[in-house]
Amino acid sequence: MVGRHRMFVRRRDGRVEVRLNDLGRAVAREAFGRVVAAERDPDHEWHVTLSAPIDPSADQDDPLATLTRQSETSTNAELAVMTLSEQFLNDAEAWAWLSTLQVALRATAVANGLLSDEKLAACEPELMNFIRTLQSFLFELAECL
Repeated sequence: MVGRHRMFVRRRDGRVEVRLNDLGRAVAREAFGRVVAAERDPDHEWHVTLSAPIDPSADQDDPLATLTRQSETSTNAELAVMTLSEQFLNDAEAWAWLSTLQVALRATAVANGLLSDEKLAACEPELMNFIRTLQSFLFELAECL
């Protein structure tokens, strides 16, 4: 697309350049921070969504699968927070951003009951903006990986 500002760009040296402005980094900071907070606080509104399986019938009774998801989410969220101000990310860091953004988007939808197109369309404009921003980050970052 000509004239479109890319938020994430794969460099020739293999790194992913983060071209987010201050507002974009603030959105990422909020998302990453909420995931980390939810990991540490069992009463956080996002906590139950962090380790829930995508398909509950696949492994809902498997404590090892749940533990693995919890560990991966925690590690990725912490790495995303640590690299929030970086201009360039290696593949592991970019993956941490991507997976943490996915968790944040899913947790936002579940916590706000946005599980249908109708409910999503009726949500508050500020929440819709947050969701669309996370989606934009995810789509662009996924293109780089």
